[in-house]
Amino acid sequence: MMHHLQQLLVGISVKKMCGSTDLSVESICFDSRKAVRRSCFIAINGSQLDGHSYISMAIAAGSSVIVCESLPESIHENVTYIVVYSTAKALGIMAANFYGQPSKKLKLVTVTGTNGKTTIVHLLYHMVCKMGYKAGMFSTIYNKVLDQTYPASHTTPDPLQLQSFLHFMVASGCQYCFMEASSHAIVQERLAGLHFTGAIFTNITHEHLDYHLNFSQYIQAKKKLFDHLPPTAFALMNQQDKHSRILLQNSKAKKFTFSLQDVADFRAKIVTNSLHGLELALDHQLIWFQLLGAFNASNLLAAYGTAQLLGLNGQESLVALSAIPPILGRMNRVHHGKSQQVIIDYAHTPDALQKVMDTLHAIRPAGSRLIAIMGCGGNRDQGKRAMVGKILSQNSDIAIFTSDNPREEDPQQIIHAMQQGVSETDLPKVLHIIDRAMAIKTACLVAHANDLILIAGKGHQYYEEIKGVKYPFFEAKIVQEVLGAAKVV
Repeated sequence: MMHHLQQLLVGISVKKMCGSTDLSVESICFDSRKAVRRSCFIAINGSQLDGHSYISMAIAAGSSVIVCESLPESIHENVTYIVVYSTAKALGIMAANFYGQPSKKLKLVTVTGTNGKTTIVHLLYHMVCKMGYKAGMFSTIYNKVLDQTYPASHTTPDPLQLQSFLHFMVASGCQYCFMEASSHAIVQERLAGLHFTGAIFTNITHEHLDYHLNFSQYIQAKKKLFDHLPPTAFALMNQQDKHSRILLQNSKAKKFTFSLQDVADFRAKIVTNSLHGLELALDHQLIWFQLLGAFNASNLLAAYGTAQLLGLNGQESLVALSAIPPILGRMNRVHHGKSQQVIIDYAHTPDALQKVMDTLHAIRPAGSRLIAIMGCGGNRDQGKRAMVGKILSQNSDIAIFTSDNPREEDPQQIIHAMQQGVSETDLPKVLHIIDRAMAIKTACLVAHANDLILIAGKGHQYYEEIKGVKYPFFEAKIVQEVLGAAKVV
């Protein structure tokens, strides 16, 4: 049925209804007798609204093809109804067919996991570009087609935008595409219709339980990606995460592993870990990389393993990876006129925060203090707030709890929830400063020479979201105002 419908579709555009995720797809349909302009409405059951409630409205507006999961009570004679199990999945398949299956015409590799997705995708994209290939990328920070940058509203775009971009990549001559696969996108069938050359798993830790309800469902969301990989694809798994075995239980893909500790197909050893970068023993040689932290050693290893599985030259890929600077908002050092070291990082999950703080403890100058600033997002997973508060207070000399995109919530209540994870011993180290800009200024002003300041949670974001409004907010600029001329690396 889908392939027949695809033969009719010759034009497509998207309109969002009522601010929901329910999509109205306008199309041109063609039959053997005459061309007629028609409209196809796909009734998607979203998290807030059900598109099936708008079928009659869509028909009144001119839709003559309805894709739905159940028939409405009232059936119109001149309307074609196509009943499918999942309209969200149908949308992805229809879009892929319409755009000529673009994912089959390039090597598409996706990365999933709680942490590391953005860094690995950026490493892979910049690696192949430095090696002379043409590539595209979908990431949390932005999307890329060749050297052109496009804004990203979601970690993984909706199916129509995704297929449209892939079509554009193919038309632009791209040979590779690297993309993040969020758990939301997997569950919501945004990956439907895609043909993957390979998939990478980084790790699973506490995150998004406001959406998935429990950890088991979160794991199953990730597992779904690997369950649907074809036998021709590869699955590159982090051997150090015990969940990798669960994710591969039903996968038909060719299985490979990477690890900094265990026996694996791709291995590396950290030789030097400093504020200036990483030196790794990899592929029987010592290589210097510009990224900071042991967790980035794992990300670099995953990128190198992927290069090997894609058939790329190993030495050339290592040279390319070594030339890549830190990713925007990921362990960025802010250079300024004072001796304090300031690090900006996107770490917003308990696991990511712990790894960042472990790294900073390992590389900070002797006798220096660690001052950490962080908040938790509003209208998001509340279960992690006390965990973040505990990690922040235990691992810093001064911990400043502050605001971070409170959205519709009261930031003071979010900070109070973080406070529940603080022990009595650590209470004297904790400050509450709701105004994030003031929190950053306070940290910079109380820091001694050679102290290390961590500003965590927002990373690449240039805004602070409060009550539905995104206000301009750039952390490096605030550091610059306090400490002098600054640049981010």
